[in-house]
Amino acid sequence: MNLKKGEVLAFSTDTVWGFGCLPEDEIAVQNIYKIKNRDSKKPLILMSNSFEALKRYVKSIPAYAYELIEKYLPGGLTLIFEKSPLCPDFVTSYQNTVGIRIPDSEDFRILTENIKGNVLATTSCNVTNEPPVKNYIQAKEKFENSATIIKPINDIIHENRSEER
Repeated sequence: MNLKKGEVLAFSTDTVWGFGCLPEDEIAVQNIYKIKNRDSKKPLILMSNSFEALKRYVKSIPAYAYELIEKYLPGGLTLIFEKSPLCPDFVTSYQNTVGIRIPDSEDFRILTENIKGNVLATTSCNVTNEPPVKNYIQAKEKFENSATIIKPINDIIHENRSEER
């Protein structure tokens, strides 16, 4: 999947729906902040299907962190590390740390496997101070004019089964 410059995705994860874009795309990061009406001092986090893909954005990984990674990822845990020079400042709101997470989600795994670099700069799919959207229909209704909405696999399978009947 080739993302266009400035393109923002909306997708399901193991916790809530998220917005994401390529971490190197400053215009897309700015678009996420605009869509959400998000304070520019609040950083985004990086998510991937693979810890290997995320490592390049981290300066160093303490030994104890590998135990947490092994025990809790994939899953809902976000780990905070000192960022490497490869991690864009505009993703981290010019802070020297970056949050990383590997969702336990088949949909997200497939999405990131098919994106250049396998990493997205992300946040929850909502307008600031509103609850995150809970499903594809809500995401489409609220954000289809500002983001590319990725349909979850189970929705596609369910639609195909309904059409076969």
